[in-house]
Amino acid sequence: MSDISLSKAVRSNLLALQGTADMMAVAQNRLSTGNKVNSALDNPSNWFTAKGLTNRSSDLNALMDSMANGIQTLKAADNGLSAMTKTLESMQSTLRQARQDKSFDTQSLPLAKIDANDPAVGQLTLSGGALDNAVDIDLVKTAKGDSAMTTSSYAAPLAVKASYKADTGMGAVSPAIASSAINLSLKFGNGPVLPINLPPAARTTADLRVQIQAVIDASPDYAGKIDFTESPAGIYKLETTGTFDGDFVVSGTPHDQMFGDSAGPTQFPLSVIGSNSTHDFTINGTKITLDATTGSDLDTAIASINTRLGDAKTFEAYKETGGKLAFRAIKDDAGPLKIGGDDARLFGTPINSVVAGTNGDLSFARSVDDLVNAVNADTSLLGKMRASNDNGKLRLENQSTQDLSIVGKNADGKLDGTTGNPSTVKGNAVRAGLASQFNELRDQLDKLADDASFNGINLMRGDRLTITFNETGTSSIDIQTKDSKTINAANLGVPTSLQEKQLDSDTSIDALLMDMKEALDSVRTQASTFGSNLSIVQNRQDFTKAMIDTLETGAGNLTLADMNEEAANLLALQTRQQLSSNSLSLASQADQSVLQLLR
Repeated sequence: MSDISLSKAVRSNLLALQGTADMMAVAQNRLSTGNKVNSALDNPSNWFTAKGLTNRSSDLNALMDSMANGIQTLKAADNGLSAMTKTLESMQSTLRQARQDKSFDTQSLPLAKIDANDPAVGQLTLSGGALDNAVDIDLVKTAKGDSAMTTSSYAAPLAVKASYKADTGMGAVSPAIASSAINLSLKFGNGPVLPINLPPAARTTADLRVQIQAVIDASPDYAGKIDFTESPAGIYKLETTGTFDGDFVVSGTPHDQMFGDSAGPTQFPLSVIGSNSTHDFTINGTKITLDATTGSDLDTAIASINTRLGDAKTFEAYKETGGKLAFRAIKDDAGPLKIGGDDARLFGTPINSVVAGTNGDLSFARSVDDLVNAVNADTSLLGKMRASNDNGKLRLENQSTQDLSIVGKNADGKLDGTTGNPSTVKGNAVRAGLASQFNELRDQLDKLADDASFNGINLMRGDRLTITFNETGTSSIDIQTKDSKTINAANLGVPTSLQEKQLDSDTSIDALLMDMKEALDSVRTQASTFGSNLSIVQNRQDFTKAMIDTLETGAGNLTLADMNEEAANLLALQTRQQLSSNSLSLASQADQSVLQLLR
């Protein structure tokens, strides 16, 4: 169409109209895309700069999903740690409840009468409970003390007969008489005749007295009842300390020289000093009275004396070998034995004197207080059982969750060391039940750790969570438990299975409470670490959001069109287009006028 000629006015208007159309196309394109730079052809500098910003923004936006998942993973771990903390606190509370519970079972044992000198006396044997091995407690103890014992024969009081005391003075005896043959017959009251036959010998008067006394002491009828004394030298005296019905009669040779009467036999009447219906004396100040019933024989007298002395006695009467009345200390703090009263001579000691004893190792039956001290002083029983005095009975407290076995009671339930009739003191049922509760709570710890996962990652099991913060990968965070260990009961130091016996003593419970405190500290420390990690990730998430907004805003500033401006431009261009069309029409009309002229 190059051969078509247009007038200058038409061509000018046509070009203007074409330019307006092009600009309208640009404005319409910007309005439709919203961008003033839609390709590198529009503005290479802005296009490539905006593209770089947009690409970085897109990369960061992709990391936002990873951060969001990381945050949820941390929150899942925090949920697990929070639940684990509450569980550990419940376990700690269970242990404190066990620590405070003192509902221990007890058994009170009365003491049987024990002969401390009987080698067959057994022991109190304790086993079971919290004890590692059986423990024997001696019912008899050995201590230093004064064992005061008398060795006199016992003469029972007569029911009606009178008691006589003779102090018979005799004639002077020369050494020659003392050396001569002695053939005497002595008879006291209704007692038998006692012959005294001594051959001649080189004897002093003192020797003669000793030999005659020896013959008297060898007589079962007169031993301990006749005292033959010499004071001064050569002057003999005869005393009866026993009970006789009748006078003293002596005959034989040389009774005339010894007793001052050559006619012989010589009879000496004895003066009555009181009724012999009782024996009256004192033992360390306690008055003892034996009559024909309470002192009818040695065994009865011993029982009566011990009954009168009572439970608080420090000495007891007993029968010594040979059927003699004796006393012995039964407490290590017995002190001296003092026998007083007119009938103290029954025990072979002067009136109101202290009976000499043998100081050494003595055996004593333990009192309730002694047994209490023995049990509580045994280090192998410390914190495992406790003894106390229950109104005169030995009370044993089983400080364990396990049953305690007691051996040493007789059929009457009294403690005497026999091996039969064992009994049981039940364990603490409350503490045993709390041990079961503790184990149930412990099982939940591992289940909580297993269930605290998110999107396949479980920080509680030691999994590693890596979160990248920038598009180049140079900024990131690795989140994991300390030493990559699983947070479970075993790694926290919680007992695998709490045994009932571990709650036996307060000491072991205190140790468990310390373990629980350390476990709680570990969980809380890890929760704090995860909390710090969560704060870092959330801060980076907020930062990344802001950076994406900044980058996108920057890219938009370079490429986005101002819609108001473009709309105004389009409207102006449309007006211009209309004006250009009108101008073109006018120009065409001018050409048509020329054509009319040619017609």
